[in-house]
Amino acid sequence: MARASLAKQPAEVAAMFDEIAERYDLVNDLLSLGQDRWWRRAVVKAVDPRVGERVLDLAAGTGTSSEPMERDGAFVVPCDFSVGMLGRGKRLRPELPFVGGDALALPFADGSFDAVTMSFGLRNLVDRRAGLAELLRVTRPGGRVVVCEFSQPVWEPFRRVYVEYLMRAVPGIARRVAAEPESYVYLAETIQTWPGQAALAAEFATAGWGRVEWRNLSGGIVALHRAYRP
Repeated sequence: MARASLAKQPAEVAAMFDEIAERYDLVNDLLSLGQDRWWRRAVVKAVDPRVGERVLDLAAGTGTSSEPMERDGAFVVPCDFSVGMLGRGKRLRPELPFVGGDALALPFADGSFDAVTMSFGLRNLVDRRAGLAELLRVTRPGGRVVVCEFSQPVWEPFRRVYVEYLMRAVPGIARRVAAEPESYVYLAETIQTWPGQAALAAEFATAGWGRVEWRNLSGGIVALHRAYRP
């Protein structure tokens, strides 16, 4: 099974990511035209990991997002529910303490982390509101969350071009470079149905997060949402 449905059943989504794990980072780099590197640097800056802090990196995949925070001196736990991604990550970055876990039922105690971050993973949860509440549970009071996710371009003409790229160019490129191109059709469809920046910020607040703010990257193709646990 190469493609999950928009019902986002956890077993289907995990199986899909298992199948695309080996070339996932390379294909992302190609499809984003290299901008994913900039987005990930922006995440690290927003998280602002400090020496000795405990940081949970959810939907960490192969640990691409975890590695720079670990270099900054934080203790980073990369967590993902795809066994394929975890295996690939452990081979590439054996020094990182990869943990298998579902973002809706994390295997960590309340208030375990100073910061929690999730890049391009919230969109794949079957219940994102429950996911935001679970992120809140494992963050200490005063701690922070940073979510990097595809969003809605703010300029209407550019938005139309972007949607065309998602639904036409992305599958075409994926067929040339990815072993399971239909998986990227699913990813494009989930981006189209994702809420805008302000709507997602409201969901953070409803889940209990305070001081919610966001920043657009690449004209709103991606948005960083940051908030704090009261």
